[in-house]
Amino acid sequence: MARSGAEVLVAGLEAAGVDVVFGLPGVHNLAAWEALRESPIRLVGVRHEQAAVYAADGYARATGRVGVALVTTGPGAANTLGACGEAWASRSPVLVVATDIPAALRQRGVHRGVLHECVDQPGMFAPVTKQRFTPTTFAELALAAFAAPEAAGAAPARPVYLEIPTDLLSAEGAEPAMAGWAAEERTPDVEPALDLLEGSRRPLVWAGGGAVAAGASDAVGALAECLGAPIVRTYSANGIAAGNPLLVGLPPHVPEIGALWDEADLVLAVGTDLDGTMTQNWRMPAPPRLVAINVDEADAAKNYAPDAIVAGDARAACEALTLEVSGAREPWVDVAAIRDRTAASLREQFPAELAFLDAFAAGVPDETVVLCDMCIPGYWLGGFYEAAAPRRLTYPLGWGTLGCAFPQSLGAALAGAGPVVSVSGDGGFLFACGELATVAQEQLPLTTVIVDDGGYGMLRYDQRRSGAATYGVDLRTPDFVSLAESFGVRADAVDGLGDAFSETLARHVADREPSVLVARAALEPPPTTSPRWYRPPR
Repeated sequence: MARSGAEVLVAGLEAAGVDVVFGLPGVHNLAAWEALRESPIRLVGVRHEQAAVYAADGYARATGRVGVALVTTGPGAANTLGACGEAWASRSPVLVVATDIPAALRQRGVHRGVLHECVDQPGMFAPVTKQRFTPTTFAELALAAFAAPEAAGAAPARPVYLEIPTDLLSAEGAEPAMAGWAAEERTPDVEPALDLLEGSRRPLVWAGGGAVAAGASDAVGALAECLGAPIVRTYSANGIAAGNPLLVGLPPHVPEIGALWDEADLVLAVGTDLDGTMTQNWRMPAPPRLVAINVDEADAAKNYAPDAIVAGDARAACEALTLEVSGAREPWVDVAAIRDRTAASLREQFPAELAFLDAFAAGVPDETVVLCDMCIPGYWLGGFYEAAAPRRLTYPLGWGTLGCAFPQSLGAALAGAGPVVSVSGDGGFLFACGELATVAQEQLPLTTVIVDDGGYGMLRYDQRRSGAATYGVDLRTPDFVSLAESFGVRADAVDGLGDAFSETLARHVADREPSVLVARAALEPPPTTSPRWYRPPR
């Protein structure tokens, strides 16, 4: 049966299980919008292309499924790059579909002056995607429409780019028979790790985002119990092994937790590349022994040299190791005592900030999905808030992209995982405040928290710490309540981040209507931020 290229594109998305697409219409992609009109896929129109990819990213992080953004040619595609870079650095399965000028008008490498033309549009996406599909014929489009979503979801997850010349969207041809395929699942070979694990007396489990992608939360906890090993999680692994008595639940940037790395005779790195933000730019010394579980062997070895690599899915590898490791050992440290001692120290150093964490936790139920921006409250939540399960807290480190949390929350709100709360500063929220129109039009069930400290609080801290007067960091901000209400979104404001904030937050989260909560307050940055790293440069 003959179909248009746009219809084939939508058929490929449907076959991949896509149920929502975020996008912005343009003269070159209207055929795809028409095809989606007849599809069960929900199409959410945003107000800026960057927000389309952020929303797709938020959806992907909350669900583990592919998030899709559909944008137009040239500037529309270029507008997505910051958000695409965040998804790439955070290993999020996102598919960016962009149109290009008609193939009949294209001369590769030559700018002819066609509307929205780029000399090399796919080249813009090369640094922030793992694969690019650029069909130039109908037959190539018919294959790419199915292959691109598949590639985006395949491990190791990162964004994929699909570019379609606009004339191919309206062209017609025969849709090829697409036989389903799946990657062969192989049991990871754990043999190289067994002697090392058996010989260890002070092992430490370091769990990363790959454990979340593999659904390995219980498997990580069970293996840690066999080894008697405390569990430290990266930012992207928040929620892994929640409730396990061996879970440390605090970041290694705190000296008492970093000491566990120093004292361990073996580190078992599960689904992590031991990146700079977690290791204080590799100021942490190489452990005496390192065993890495990773779907990508090069990724496992790029920062610290492993003594053994178990290549494969984190859950399958942890389960296989649990079966092979003999007995169940007693923990070599009192994890609960370390947690209590560290929490008491933090509370003494940062009383207002720990009170904020308490107030926030009291205001949201366990099933809440929390999205943090690059702001001081977001830093505290990203490092110290304990999510009750994986995929219930997102944090952009990653790339460290300011302004991401609010537009990401649009996607998370459509994931159906629970109430959604985004936390932004007054500066970062203004990056995408126009998406209040999307929230109101689509009636998305989310609570947008804006902590207003009158500017870029982290940069203000950096300037003052260096002895400089503040410059360029103190901002004139709008009346956020009136701004939200002008879009038809309910809003409240409170002073401080204490009881009044907590009680108002609880009311907002309990209401399925979209809402904004503004808190006028300022916090000190946490020890997870680089000016406060305790380890000296190497």
